[in-house]
Amino acid sequence: MARIKLTLPGNSVFQTKLSVRISDINYGNHLGNDSVISLMHEARFQFYKHLGYTDELNIDGVGTIQADTAIQYKGEGFHGDEITVELFIGDRTPKSMDIFYRLSKPDGDVAIGKTGIAFYNYQTQKISLMPESISAKLESLLAANQ
Repeated sequence: MARIKLTLPGNSVFQTKLSVRISDINYGNHLGNDSVISLMHEARFQFYKHLGYTDELNIDGVGTIQADTAIQYKGEGFHGDEITVELFIGDRTPKSMDIFYRLSKPDGDVAIGKTGIAFYNYQTQKISLMPESISAKLESLLAANQ
C-alpha cells in the first residue's frame, strides 16, 4: 500500500497547545481522525487571529476555503493529552497557500498534516487573489523563522 509522506517545509511560524477532549476520542479509545482535522482547524483559526484577523472569512475582505487535506498519522493521542500544534507555510501562489501542521506530545509526533488553502470571495463564489496584507505578514514570519 502506498502511504502519504509529508515533509515539513522550513521552520514553524506559529504554535499553540490544544487538549484532547473526551469528544475527540473514538471507539478505539484514542484520538479520532476527524478530531485531528478539527485540531488542525482550531490551530489555523488561532494562527489567523495571531496575524490580526477575526476569522477565516474576512482577511481584508476575502475569505479562505480548504482545497485539500492530507494527514500522515504517526502515533496516538488520548483523552487529556496536551497536543502542541506547530504550523508551517509551504508553497504559495497568488491565490493560495499550503499550511502544514505537526501535532505532537512530549513523547513524539501524533500526526503531520497539510491543508491547501485558497483565497475565496464568498459573495461571488470565486477564487480570489491573496490579499497583500496577509502575503506581507507571511513573508515577514518566514524571514524571521529561517
